[in-house]
Amino acid sequence: MHSSRRKLTLFAVSVLTTSLTVGLSGQAWAQNYPSKTVTLVVPTAAGGTTDLSARMLAQALGPALGQSVIVDNKGGGNGNIAAGAVKRAEADGYTLLMQYSGYHVISPHITKQKQWELSDFQPVANVISAPQIIVVRADLPIKTLPELMAYAKANPGKLNYASSGNGSLQHVTGAMLEQQGGIKMVHVPYKGTGPALQDLLGGQVDLTFGTAPPFMPHIASGKLRVLAVTGKQRLPSLPDVPTTAEAGYPKVDATSWFAVFAPAAVPKPVVDKLTADIRAVVQNPAFQQKAQEQGAAADYQSPAQLADKVKADWSSWATVVKASKIEAE
Repeated sequence: MHSSRRKLTLFAVSVLTTSLTVGLSGQAWAQNYPSKTVTLVVPTAAGGTTDLSARMLAQALGPALGQSVIVDNKGGGNGNIAAGAVKRAEADGYTLLMQYSGYHVISPHITKQKQWELSDFQPVANVISAPQIIVVRADLPIKTLPELMAYAKANPGKLNYASSGNGSLQHVTGAMLEQQGGIKMVHVPYKGTGPALQDLLGGQVDLTFGTAPPFMPHIASGKLRVLAVTGKQRLPSLPDVPTTAEAGYPKVDATSWFAVFAPAAVPKPVVDKLTADIRAVVQNPAFQQKAQEQGAAADYQSPAQLADKVKADWSSWATVVKASKIEAE
């Protein structure tokens, strides 16, 4: 009996020592973090809102961390290439994912061979939120959303729309518009908003959906025309553009978010430091003003709040994808 008690005591001391060691090493790690360049992996090509959000964050976060923050674009595979790279990265806080909501909560529902699970990542902070806008090339004889619907209904399959990939939020928004308007368009997927935008400007596609930032210069120059905002409120940067509800289609409602995630095993003290510094950046008036000018909103959310958002959106978009019968190519 005495021997058993002694073994149990030694075991308890061992467990306590291990716990203290892990806790102290995690704290020490956080105190020394970061001691080198931090990489923000982006799941799209350059030019889209995910990329712009990452670059805005990297520019301001670098001075806050005291180290350079670089952006690494790994587009393609409906976000799987970037997510896979971050999932496999060392869990030390030096490789992070600047994630686009469509890839995080929509693409997994249409991907037959999953390369990652939600449990492979831990939320760090939401940075930007933005509604989609409906944009057409300027030489298209369409100036309003009702005109678009009427034209598409009279010419089934003639209009084509670009997206940042099969199963992306743009794709699902297009499918939602088709359902609500009783129309049929041709979907043309790209490896990100940047390439889709270039072909829209070049006249290879007729319209697209996306968050406002990458489109704003071309809307201002008259090269593109915006028909509606898919959120519940008009954008301050586009005050004359009606919402889809105001245009007669209240069920066409889609908002994107752009958030930072870390590999699941990154120590909590490191995540705590990252989210605190990101919060300071995102809540800075200059950052908020810059986001608003781009047609987006600086929208910090804590790891817990972001986790709740992921859970809710995962469930709601699963219903939309199923109803639209969207499948991976």
